[in-house]
Amino acid sequence: MPISGTTDGRLCCVLPFKAAPVEVRLLRNAAARQLTRWGMPVAVDEAVVLITELATNVVKHVGDGAVAALVLEWRSNRLRLEVHDRSPVLPVARKVGRHDECGRGLHLVAGLTAGWGATPTAVGKAVWCEVPLSSGADCYRVERVVGVLEAYQSTGDALERQGRSWETSLEESAVKLIAGLLHWTVARGHDPDDFLDRAQTCYEAEESDAA
Repeated sequence: MPISGTTDGRLCCVLPFKAAPVEVRLLRNAAARQLTRWGMPVAVDEAVVLITELATNVVKHVGDGAVAALVLEWRSNRLRLEVHDRSPVLPVARKVGRHDECGRGLHLVAGLTAGWGATPTAVGKAVWCEVPLSSGADCYRVERVVGVLEAYQSTGDALERQGRSWETSLEESAVKLIAGLLHWTVARGHDPDDFLDRAQTCYEAEESDAA
């Protein structure tokens, strides 16, 4: 289960996992979902590649079944990824030949990030990297909206949502929620088109301020 919160204005999420191929797949899916929840879709694909490399290194070099954790932290214009494990051995990016099948993971991490490194911890080490973000999305506003949409999904829709992705389910809930709000405006004698125009004006003003 993810453990998330805020620290000094930063968003942070901890995803514990065990070093195993199937766990790596589940881990990157959980991380992609959390990043989308924060409203940073521009970084999701890149982050998933990095997470796969860092978590796979735990499987290869620490051992199958080893206890580990992924930490996601949004630091202003950067996304920091940390993988913690219980091995004190720090990774080193070695020179790789053209025909070598292994050893390219850390070179890939270095090429996709603004920086990476490894730090000893009280119980082992943490391997980290940072991805620069160009998106100016307001993560707190986006996360709050996701919470509203998840709450809006009634338990009666559970069977209808089976087989759909979490993102698709949220999109459908967003449409239904907007339609419900328009019904609310009409029931109070207001013009729904006027409310849509005001919402668009508010959105454009916020985007202009963020630019």
